[in-house]
Amino acid sequence: MTQTFVHWAYPVEAVRALVPEPLEVEEYEGGAWVGFTPFVMADVRPAGVPARLPGLPTFAETNLRTYVRHPNGRDGLWFLSLEVACPLMPGARAIGAPYRPGALEVTRSGESVRYTGRGRTGRPSCRLAVRPGAPIERPTGRDVWPTSRWRAYTRRLGLLWETPVEHEPWPLAGATVEELEETLTAEAGLPAPAGEPVTHFSDGVRHVRMGVSVPCSRTP
Repeated sequence: MTQTFVHWAYPVEAVRALVPEPLEVEEYEGGAWVGFTPFVMADVRPAGVPARLPGLPTFAETNLRTYVRHPNGRDGLWFLSLEVACPLMPGARAIGAPYRPGALEVTRSGESVRYTGRGRTGRPSCRLAVRPGAPIERPTGRDVWPTSRWRAYTRRLGLLWETPVEHEPWPLAGATVEELEETLTAEAGLPAPAGEPVTHFSDGVRHVRMGVSVPCSRTP
């Protein structure tokens, strides 16, 4: 699974209105952070299905997310949008995940990786080209904080749910943004991003495991 992380800092009050209670918006370096993260999922399958089984789907996905903490102390992701090029994935709306179908493509040209996306209306939702840099041998807090989250929160049936995610740490590299246009932040209700984004690229992790969604407990 290859992935690019593009992050912008926002005033906390701009993000607070988009996150349900009782989740708290996490701050880092004095602000809330919103991540635009296009990636490719390969050989997606239910637990117990062998990876070598022919016909396992590979597809592109783009999410817009922010970083939150539950009163029980557990941190995680809150998704503002999820666009996916797989007709089966929107079924995950049953657990409250805001999936919607989109036409997404990921291509490589020379040293650059290009992501393009269109929603159901045909309107462009994102266009991003990045040039990966050197591997980050000693990640700093700014590298690790937005890329190391092990649960996602969703809201369904009036309850807050959490879904655990397991995988090895992302092997990160720096990245240079060569082109970036997106409508996802505006559609989510955010002001236009200000300043240059913090950008990382990863060649991916091999074993991503999603657990069963359960209602959140108020105690650790």
